[in-house]
Amino acid sequence: MKTLITSAIAGIVALAAAHAADVGKPAPDFSAKDAKGATVSLADLKGKVVVLEWNNFGCPFVKKHYGSGNMQKLQETYTGKGVVWLTVNSSATGKEGSLDAAAALSKTSEEKWKGSHYLIDGDGKVGKAYGAKTTPHMFVIGKDGTLVYNGAIDSKPTPKPDDIASSENYVAAAADAALAGKPVTTSKTEPYGCGVKY
Repeated sequence: MKTLITSAIAGIVALAAAHAADVGKPAPDFSAKDAKGATVSLADLKGKVVVLEWNNFGCPFVKKHYGSGNMQKLQETYTGKGVVWLTVNSSATGKEGSLDAAAALSKTSEEKWKGSHYLIDGDGKVGKAYGAKTTPHMFVIGKDGTLVYNGAIDSKPTPKPDDIASSENYVAAAADAALAGKPVTTSKTEPYGCGVKY
């Protein structure tokens, strides 16, 4: 575990200079295929609140939120409120966390994933457009297409599931505000997790 965490931190540092999408500005547009072969374009989702979640099921920080059921609960809660939840896998082919469409369908079923679309971003175009650094790295886009949140899922940057209950969930707060048409109080935080394997 210690080796994995050290590796994850190194990945974060290596990508620290990556350009991130800017809160308060239009979210970078993109079009990508999901695991079922459907094309998902951000432009087609205008009028909806959209959550982007970067994913690598092998990352201990992702396991924290999936193994506990926390991520699936968030997905189910917010898709139930009309939010479009896009889980993005930007691992390059052959690198840790990379999944082809068939493997993604199998893994999301195994993990009881509850999002709207699981996007395969093997060339990293979507990840790089947003400056996605870690898994998970979370973004929330308002109904008008403006990026309203960029950062961590919550306030405790550890791989420990026991920390979830006492954490402040930034994504839930941002999504609630976006749904209500209110300003997001905490709109930018430092993401934590494993480096995205571009």
